[in-house]
Amino acid sequence: MTEQARQTATAADSAKLVAAVLVLAAGVAGFYWLADLPIWLRWIIVLAALGGGALVALQSHQGKTFWTFVQSSRIELRKVVWPSRQETTQVTIVVFVMVLLLGLFFWGLDTLLAFLTRWLTARGG
Repeated sequence: MTEQARQTATAADSAKLVAAVLVLAAGVAGFYWLADLPIWLRWIIVLAALGGGALVALQSHQGKTFWTFVQSSRIELRKVVWPSRQETTQVTIVVFVMVLLLGLFFWGLDTLLAFLTRWLTARGG
């Protein structure tokens, strides 16, 4: 495992995050401010602002930490052993059968309790 020097967030990192939010806010504001443009172009402006804001945010300490987390997550995902098609089908069938059986059980229990309630209230009143 590699050892990395611990870094802390600085004021410049905070400024980068604020700049990223401002870039995104400018894109959203442009969407409404440029109402005379076609809708597809306005959405491109918003998506470009989203991408630009993400690029600015990734330059901060928090952004780099987040990107490292994403890369580590992808590595861990490659290690997962996914079930085969046959296993998935078998488990799905078991789940459907159990749902059907439990549905019938609770329907029967509800019917029985409703019958008992009607019988007790008609007899007692």
